[in-house]
Amino acid sequence: MRAVIAEDSVLLRVGVVKVLEMAGFEVVAEVGDGEALLTAVEEHRPDIAVVDVRMPPGFTDEGVRAALVIRQQWPKTAVLLLSQYVEERYAADLLSANTSSIGYLLKQRVADVEEFVDALRRVAAGGTALDPQVVSQLLVRRHSGPLDRLTPREREVLELMAGGRSNAGIAGQLVVSESAVAKHINNIFAKLDLPKADADHRRVLAVLSFLGVA
Repeated sequence: MRAVIAEDSVLLRVGVVKVLEMAGFEVVAEVGDGEALLTAVEEHRPDIAVVDVRMPPGFTDEGVRAALVIRQQWPKTAVLLLSQYVEERYAADLLSANTSSIGYLLKQRVADVEEFVDALRRVAAGGTALDPQVVSQLLVRRHSGPLDRLTPREREVLELMAGGRSNAGIAGQLVVSESAVAKHINNIFAKLDLPKADADHRRVLAVLSFLGVA
């Protein structure tokens, strides 16, 4: 796997590079702003770009805007955004544009190398990885609508789905069987009135409903 890193903090950038290299990624470029990121992605066409949300010159949403361009122009490049704080609208912006190969984590997750590498690999493989704190805040904001039909356990399962967990991952987290997880997911599909489709597509629709972008 080939990666590009966009982070203006030299210290954090060095740390992320080391983690990626230890995990077997080849870091083909390191940059410090959104414009340089787009240039690097165009040149190297990496498998994944690890991007700081706020970068020069404005330190607002430069990374998010660059990520949206990457997803549009180079859709084969996965994007994992890193943020200092929970800014849930950015996750919704990205997922409303594309529902695969997207991640949004707090920078503190880098310190948990195993968890961070797992998220990297999941996103690079076409999956989704949302920080638990982002997911929790999104869950708190949903006070009405079809989500109210879900039981507390079903909401837990949907929260883990939104975080990018597989059925096996959810089962391990909740200490239940995979068949129990599958039953909860089928109940979620039914209660959210999702149209008949393949399981992966319905899973994405459920997560988008949870995020409020569908």
